[in-house]
Amino acid sequence: MSDEEQRGRGAASVHRVGGLLGDLQAADDQPVAPRRRADAERNRAQILAAAEQLFAQQDPRTVTMDKIAKAAGVGRATLYRSFPDPSSVAVALLDEHQRRRHGQLNKGPPPLGPGAPAGERLAAFYLAMLDLLERHLPLALGAETGPARFRTGAYGFWRVHVRTLLVDHGIQDPDPLIDIALSPLSPELYQFQRHELGLSTERVGRSLADFARQLLRSGE
Repeated sequence: MSDEEQRGRGAASVHRVGGLLGDLQAADDQPVAPRRRADAERNRAQILAAAEQLFAQQDPRTVTMDKIAKAAGVGRATLYRSFPDPSSVAVALLDEHQRRRHGQLNKGPPPLGPGAPAGERLAAFYLAMLDLLERHLPLALGAETGPARFRTGAYGFWRVHVRTLLVDHGIQDPDPLIDIALSPLSPELYQFQRHELGLSTERVGRSLADFARQLLRSGE
């Protein structure tokens, strides 16, 4: 065989091997996206677990992205790919806990769910939200303080729910009353009542339930 023929066969061989390697590489590349998704989910879980501890252990206002990244054992770039600021981390954590409340309001048994008078449903809503605040106050303080409170998805959902109750009760102009009805559930107010005034959750709950029934008296 001539040198030229050998070179031609060698080139063809390299081409075939290159194609095979390309096929193998493409095959190996197929799981990359799932692996990356799994890595992202694992990092997110680490971030949320670490952040929940930080929010519980210190003043939520002092929690920084640097602290969260260090506690989670991830880089700042990894953290910022998922969350822009500490408040968004707190919102994500709180959403996990609030999701169950959504289902109870929409499909759960009365009085929290459909089927009870509007006043009783509002009273039950207050009690359910107080329970959420008592269990997860540090997260609520990290996610729902100041103007940020009104921009969270959860607050938007609560507004829709309370507006529905007001309309069902026959309130002619419900919109100005919605945020007044939700104001007792401010995390900052609850923190003041519980930890500075020393009021018990049960005492606050009884007063809010009475307030709800007076605001929306059954039969009026």
